[in-house]
Amino acid sequence: MDYSEFRFNGLCARIRPWFIAVLGLIAATANAVEVRFEPVAEGVYAYVGELGQRTITNEGFNANIGLVVTPVGAVLIDSGATYNGARQIQEAVRRVTTQSVRWVVNTGGQDHRWLGNGYFKSKGAEIIAHKQAEADMRSRGGDQLEGLRNALGALANDTVPTFASRWISQSDERLELGGVVIEFKHRGGAHTPGDMLVWLPKQRVVFTGDVVYVDRILGVLPFSQTKPWLATFAEIERLAPLRIVPGHGHVTDLATAQADTRDYLMALRNHMKKAVDGGVDMSTSVKTFDAKPFMRLLNATDLMPGNASRTYLELERE
Repeated sequence: MDYSEFRFNGLCARIRPWFIAVLGLIAATANAVEVRFEPVAEGVYAYVGELGQRTITNEGFNANIGLVVTPVGAVLIDSGATYNGARQIQEAVRRVTTQSVRWVVNTGGQDHRWLGNGYFKSKGAEIIAHKQAEADMRSRGGDQLEGLRNALGALANDTVPTFASRWISQSDERLELGGVVIEFKHRGGAHTPGDMLVWLPKQRVVFTGDVVYVDRILGVLPFSQTKPWLATFAEIERLAPLRIVPGHGHVTDLATAQADTRDYLMALRNHMKKAVDGGVDMSTSVKTFDAKPFMRLLNATDLMPGNASRTYLELERE
């Protein structure tokens, strides 16, 4: 054994958390990421985050955030992954409107949808999420925060899992704010159990959270459910939006969302159903899935095998 190499690797393992923390502190001071909301429709804005994983360089801003300005206050759609990130989001809101953020909607249970809640709650905002997200947030919030601390260091400081003050319990609920109508639609979850759509019928804009991914491959996780995911996507098709603000990727149209999200989910489910019904083992089923049409999407190589195996297991349960 080369003991010098062993000692070096051990030293690196001890130094790494400290090094990440120092880099995070530097980034927190510099705020290298500029959060800027761009117009989508009248009174409707979106910030489009990076497509990659959470890093110190992108400060955890790797998902899209929405903003709706009404005569009685601003509605923020997703609060970001950290307390520091939420503060930056607030600064970006101020560059768009003098209205304060009075409502924050969490579209699902991933960290970048809700772990910034604490900042906005401290400013008096009402936090809204679907009831089906509650158990997911409570069970995974601590692990999500630990992951953010490992990835972002000091940038995750002051972040505390803070839950909604208003849990939506119905499949469809409606909110009218100074004449601006906002509709919430939950069809059983998708990427996470609490994933729901935020629909603006007048503007014909839908914020999908993690129901829609474009430009990058979606993630089927152990708690994801592809069957209701497709049911939720079918609701988007029924609404026929003019603009779609996905959870990840550029603001888009229905055809692109269908190509990058719906078609991939359908291909996975169709392949794995045939495999399960035919008694084909999971390993073979994963290897024989035709991934070529979707390899153009970012992260496809890394995420495809896990997506395929978890879809197989879901079809077995069905």
